Amino acid sequence: MLQYVIAGLVLGGIYAIAASGLVVTFRSTGILNFAFGAIAYALARFYYYLNSQEHWAILPAAVVSILVAGPAIGIGLYFALFRRLRLARPLIKVVATIGVSVGIPPLTTLIFGNKTILAAPGLAPQPVRVFRFLGVPVTMDQIIVYSCVALIVVVGALVLHYTEIGLRVRAMVDSPAMTSLSGTNPETVSLGVWAVSTALAGLAGILAAPTIGLDPGPFTLLMVAAFAAVIAARLRSLAVAVAVGLSMGIAGALVQYFFTNSTSLSADVVPAIPFIVTAIFLLYYMVRGTGVDESEGVGGALDRAIMPQGDLPADATSDRPPAVFGWQISVLGFALVCILPLILTAFWVGLIGEGISLGIIFLSFTLVTGEGGMIWLCQSTFAGIGALTAAQLAVNHGWPVMAGVLVGGLVAVPFGVLIGALTIRLGNLYVALVTLTVGLLFDDLVFSQQIFVNFGIGVNVNLPSFASSTKAFTYLTLGVFAVISLLIVNLRRSTTGLALNAARWSTPGSKTMGISVLQMKVLVAGIAAFVAGVGGAMFALSLGSALPTNYSTLGGLVWLAILVSLGIRSNMAALMAGLSATLLAGIALVYLPSAFGQVTPILFGLGAIQVAKFPNGVMTENARQVLWVWDKLRNRSRPTWTPEIDQPVDGFPAGEQDLLVGAKAAKTAVAGDRS
Repeated sequence: MLQYVIAGLVLGGIYAIAASGLVVTFRSTGILNFAFGAIAYALARFYYYLNSQEHWAILPAAVVSILVAGPAIGIGLYFALFRRLRLARPLIKVVATIGVSVGIPPLTTLIFGNKTILAAPGLAPQPVRVFRFLGVPVTMDQIIVYSCVALIVVVGALVLHYTEIGLRVRAMVDSPAMTSLSGTNPETVSLGVWAVSTALAGLAGILAAPTIGLDPGPFTLLMVAAFAAVIAARLRSLAVAVAVGLSMGIAGALVQYFFTNSTSLSADVVPAIPFIVTAIFLLYYMVRGTGVDESEGVGGALDRAIMPQGDLPADATSDRPPAVFGWQISVLGFALVCILPLILTAFWVGLIGEGISLGIIFLSFTLVTGEGGMIWLCQSTFAGIGALTAAQLAVNHGWPVMAGVLVGGLVAVPFGVLIGALTIRLGNLYVALVTLTVGLLFDDLVFSQQIFVNFGIGVNVNLPSFASSTKAFTYLTLGVFAVISLLIVNLRRSTTGLALNAARWSTPGSKTMGISVLQMKVLVAGIAAFVAGVGGAMFALSLGSALPTNYSTLGGLVWLAILVSLGIRSNMAALMAGLSATLLAGIALVYLPSAFGQVTPILFGLGAIQVAKFPNGVMTENARQVLWVWDKLRNRSRPTWTPEIDQPVDGFPAGEQDLLVGAKAAKTAVAGDRS
């Protein structure tokens, strides 16, 4: 057993280092860095380049990778992005860091090549020395991990609690604006924190590489598992994060020890441990009545009141009209898409059909996040549920394929309702982390089953008989998209939509006017899950196969990044986002050299990063400008404000107007009910 525990402490130590970097960053800047795993991968790959390809010695390669390149990346990202995000809304913070996570791995591949690396070196000299501890072999790599964890815990505690630098960092947690009034430059403190955090990412990546290899996927999953320790620490306690990280590693090792004779069971249980830890701590905090809102103690209205206007988030001081589409632009754009299948070849028509199917899935993001205000990162899971259900019904039970599509959407509804009901009391960032872990849990335990995977080829599904050609199926997907879009438009304009809008902007204001926030959010969660299920089934039809890997949770993060970069509350942006995802990939495949195949995800990542500057999305921003110029030419002014993400009210920052906005919208909704 001791041998398993010692091995488990290695993985637990890497969890602990990653959790330390995440907690320190959040405590001082209010941003949970979803790109931590991508940065760890990039720095580990850079270390491999120096050590294995350029034959640098371990010490200089490690110093340059961890202490030079790591802080340089952190400082660069801070000036380019992170300094704009502290007072941004949670969705903008999450999507911007996801954009970094999407863009860094392909950029790393573009720089260093796509060479397959089967064995990556750590910080121990080769061949790795082996020692004996109580008769159990312990490698030098393992000893280095234990030493790094101990050093981080001791030095971190001493610096944070007993030095002037630590005092300034802790002051940043409460109020960066008040910290600046005391003579400390918050930007300098934040800059130092990001430099340290990315250095820790590099350390974690290099230590993990000998165990998990050099591929971006396992790095992202490893760092996502570290989020469980961050949740247990309530995003703040460094000691708790380290302790829980180590405990998860030991727990995984003990599961392998006790289930040695059942490798399949241990293979299912071990990946689920971080998710079990997340559920246990969230239930514990909720039962005790302990706050589970990430906004507690991180800045506040005072920061907005005394901070210079130039430092406020994008659009916080703007008096320009809000970013909305006119119905004319939407109809024109939809008409142009309808024409494309008539003039393009079958290859491109097929990509258009796939893109429209993705657009249907993206409409579920529009509903749950754009209209419901909930940051859900598991919409691809609901899409997978719909696709796999439809395929099983059509292939193994002889159902008509479109009936299977409808039932696939209905099967996803209970999961959406359940998650909506369970997360209603959580803060936005906790909801994002919980839904992310739910999606990964489905990936590991459900979508990995042989009945769905079918030896890596999935379940083949045929197009419906009345739309058996590529062109006919494309028009079928356009029809489905149009119907769902009209239903969403009707929902927005209905009394229910007004109540939902009130619940999104202000829970206290909505409750004051008698609106059930739980009912509204559960309703939109169920509808969004249904739309995602239908979209996922249509996407499977467009591909000809329902393959679980097409609906991975990490792939769903890319989908969200694409949509938010264009416009999270626009149906037309959902359609354009779906088409962009497939057509840009087709253009790269046909017209670009294979070496530039990574350009498309880099562009998607850059687009997601742009939400820091354009919170409403690039398409909605451009549409707003076009409509504004058109109205000026016609000597007509547009309304001064409509409820949009990150939009001001009467010239004030949106965050200070939640109660006012919620009360207004709630009053309108109640008046509609009475009429």
